[in-house]
Amino acid sequence: MLRREARLRREYLYRKAREEAQRAAHERKEKLRRALEENRLIPTELRREALALQGSLEFDDAGGEGVTNHVDDEYRWAGVEDPKIMITTSRDPSSRLKMFAKELKLIFPGAQRMNRGRHEVGALVRACKANGVTDLLVVHEHRGTPVGFIVSHLPFGPTAYFTLCNVVMRHDIPDLGTVSEAKPHLIMHGFSSRLGKRVSLGPLGEGWGQGVPSRAFFPTLLPSATGL
Repeated sequence: MLRREARLRREYLYRKAREEAQRAAHERKEKLRRALEENRLIPTELRREALALQGSLEFDDAGGEGVTNHVDDEYRWAGVEDPKIMITTSRDPSSRLKMFAKELKLIFPGAQRMNRGRHEVGALVRACKANGVTDLLVVHEHRGTPVGFIVSHLPFGPTAYFTLCNVVMRHDIPDLGTVSEAKPHLIMHGFSSRLGKRVSLGPLGEGWGQGVPSRAFFPTLLPSATGL
């Protein structure tokens, strides 16, 4: 097991280094292409290799989305299998943080909650990897109030930290009743940047079906059920 993890880690780092070189070459080609299309002077740093770059531009198709990298591939299998999410808290959690972790379990279908105890983060990650967990979610608090949580996609990431402000739990709302366990719909508008496209669902027909973190937390819905 240790040899396998070490080998996978070496392959991951090697691929990451190759992708950085490919992305740098792609950016140089894009600069040259824009300069030629707009009839501008070629940038100074590209003049020595302009002819070689122009020759390689002939083989680049216009229908691609650029150079993809390992970040775009972590969730490429999203939708093939339902995600397996493990939710836990920071050490020595308060009663409100425990209640908040229970509410998060209701938000993410199929999620499981685990008591942190005295386990370290490394031990939690190893246990999640051994049991096929796809995402680990750790909730944090400040003076009894949930203030954020960390989401880590296993086995190699990415890892993101989300800040929570003015958290109101369902236990604080009187006469609310039981919470529905139906699979939720996600509505995200204005996520037009590169980072926004990664964390949002994307427009139907364009980005739908690509692996993105927010979509990967929820089981796949039928196309007819996604229109609102």
